[in-house]
Amino acid sequence: MRSTTERVFVPGAAGRIECAVDKPQRPPRGKALIAHPHPLFGGTLDNKVVQTLARAFVELGYEAWRPNFRGVGQSEGRYDEGNGEVDDLAAVFAYLQSKNVVLAGFSFGAAMQARLAARLKENRIEPERLVLVGVAVANFATPPVPPGTLVIHGERDETVPLAAVLDWARPQELPIVVVPGAEHFFHHKLPLLRAIVESSWK
Repeated sequence: MRSTTERVFVPGAAGRIECAVDKPQRPPRGKALIAHPHPLFGGTLDNKVVQTLARAFVELGYEAWRPNFRGVGQSEGRYDEGNGEVDDLAAVFAYLQSKNVVLAGFSFGAAMQARLAARLKENRIEPERLVLVGVAVANFATPPVPPGTLVIHGERDETVPLAAVLDWARPQELPIVVVPGAEHFFHHKLPLLRAIVESSWK
């Protein structure tokens, strides 16, 4: 993302996990763990939405961690249908050893973060907050998320219909931030996406 982006390798169940790390100029207020979209459809830590989330969190004072799921980039292992991918996120979460960790993700990655949050809850661990963009509820079983989760979705999302996200959110009484005219990858809407995330902390 930037010339100052660091590459860190974290041990995971399927081998090492490649992470891109961006740090704020001041001492970080916490860390943001950001998950990328589906590995079999070109999803990587360099995805534009994921990079946008990283920039937002760095601006907010967080250290932004973007792991590649197993089998992507220099991460070892192979795709595991969403099961091992949650293990990958859990491994990085444990490596961060911080009480102030925000879980964020886009599409497949957002669904995996919801699963990780559910797993952490079973162990009485709570992330600081969840930020889910284009969450793939129509493609992957996605558990309920904690109150206060920020969910952002495009009005014209052709991959995950807005109606499916509303059906998932309705029983939770979970508000959804809808970006008018935006499709799944938020083309031409990334500055607005970043502004929504940053303004939700201020």
